[in-house]
Amino acid sequence: MGQEYHSMGMSSLKLLKYVLFFFNLLFWICGCCILGFGIYLLIHNNFGVLFHNLPSLTLGNVFVIVGSIIMVVAFLGCMGSIKENKCLLMSFFILLLIILLAEVILAILLFVYEQKLNEYVAKGLTDSIHRYHSDNSTKAAWDSIQSFLQCCGINGTSDWTSGPPASCPSDPNVEGCYAKARLWFHSNFLYIGIITICVCVIEVLGMSFALTLNCQIDKTSQSIGL
Repeated sequence: MGQEYHSMGMSSLKLLKYVLFFFNLLFWICGCCILGFGIYLLIHNNFGVLFHNLPSLTLGNVFVIVGSIIMVVAFLGCMGSIKENKCLLMSFFILLLIILLAEVILAILLFVYEQKLNEYVAKGLTDSIHRYHSDNSTKAAWDSIQSFLQCCGINGTSDWTSGPPASCPSDPNVEGCYAKARLWFHSNFLYIGIITICVCVIEVLGMSFALTLNCQIDKTSQSIGL
């Protein structure tokens, strides 16, 4: 009976170990891709700086930070599972817990301060429009956004007092970029919500696998008398 229990314990441990390993390996590869894309954006600087109050808030920096975090967390999960290292597994669990709590707090803050955030973004965009002709980085940011979203200004062509730039569509009734971005967000709110929930579920599953594997290592060690 003891032999059979020990065999089942080892099988469960191996299954959990490889599930968690491949689960994190996939995320590590995704993290590498995101980091690489962020570095590419930083090198080519296609999007420039839109908010001068937050000069570090560029698309490239966001991708680099997100990619780096995913890589570190996934690396801990990979090594902790394949090496059956309880310290690495608990580090993986704690980091995932911190990320999950940060996401929940961020979502609450965005909901509570939505109006203030809208005002802050609108003010920052207005300031950047005034810098369009004097700052190359701001010019690059606006040109990229207007070409990509097929929009003009914040609320429309009237935002450009000296006339819309060449990156604006030729249609005089074209939508403003901020209005178009908000409309896109509200029209795709359901899909954004589903993706967010899926990410949270994946994080909870990762935490559950890490804790279960940690407990399974303890049980297996006890069954073989370590």
